[in-house]
Amino acid sequence: MPETAPAPVPVLPVLPDLSAQAERLIGLGVHEIAGLTEAALRAFARTAGVPGTEGALLAVHPDRAPASALAPLLRRGGKAGFVVTDMTDVDHFAPLEALAPPGAPLHLVTGLDRGDGMAGWTPQEALPALTGRGRTPLLLTEGIHWVLQRPEILERNRCFMTIGSRLRKANGALDARTPAIWISNGTGRDGRERRDAPKVGWCWWGNRHTWLGFASATGRRFPDPRGGREG
Repeated sequence: MPETAPAPVPVLPVLPDLSAQAERLIGLGVHEIAGLTEAALRAFARTAGVPGTEGALLAVHPDRAPASALAPLLRRGGKAGFVVTDMTDVDHFAPLEALAPPGAPLHLVTGLDRGDGMAGWTPQEALPALTGRGRTPLLLTEGIHWVLQRPEILERNRCFMTIGSRLRKANGALDARTPAIWISNGTGRDGRERRDAPKVGWCWWGNRHTWLGFASATGRRFPDPRGGREG
């Protein structure tokens, strides 16, 4: 496992409160993608904000709002986000079994970290290290939600993988690709017009990238909108 040299810990942008996050999603039309009313999204945000959820991310279930629908809503410097052309199966990258959210359309993700300290690790090394620390890797759609709320979370040389989502092949084995979100250089099939745009792509399970950390969280909460309880 690679050694990581001590480095200043960056101060990540703080997420707005849940009600402001809900308004952001409504403004982007995410509620319509998810088949939810504005009232339902606002009600969830209002009732889910119990002690312990400060700084939490409001996320829509990936079955309701898939990555292919969310990625084009990303913006950076006026450039729209996109999915790489060789990832037409992006929506088949589903949560690992241990991380699969229940059927509720909305949930909270707590204790977000971009995983800068793991830059240069392989996904294969990062997954057991994260779980050993009591953390859970982000799903691809959760990572997109994070960038939708705070576009500045994507920085040059400080982007992240979302290895909580994987593609399972017909034979039951996991595909060797792992999804990630970073900033396009406008090269190759991306096209020069997409330089600096947010990009959803993939990396190999055994490869290292010095500019990609591993986004993770302390956990997920599935509040009951009727009483603010965890589900």
